[in-house]
Amino acid sequence: MSKSNDDIRKQKAVALKYSPQTNQSPIIVASGYGYVAEKIIDIADSSGVPVFRDANAVSLLSMLEVGANIPPELYQVVANIYLAILKMADEKGKSIQLVQSLNEKLNEQNS
Repeated sequence: MSKSNDDIRKQKAVALKYSPQTNQSPIIVASGYGYVAEKIIDIADSSGVPVFRDANAVSLLSMLEVGANIPPELYQVVANIYLAILKMADEKGKSIQLVQSLNEKLNEQNS
């Protein structure tokens, strides 16, 4: 089923990257609305990068600049995203070490 032009224009997407060796927290690597958002999602899908859809999370994260570290106030939002991705991966019989590492770090910082 194809999306209407109105649906595409309303779409938002944010891409996150987390490398515990180089970043204290995840960073925004891409963010956009409309056709840019659609392209971000298409690239993620075609690259095998998990896509998690949450309108509230994307609204909050899209306020940040590309290249920005996730601030502590949004750690729980990002932890929920990574936990959902881990659950999706586990359902497929895969393990994502990066997500587990992030979850542990976020739990330590929130304790």
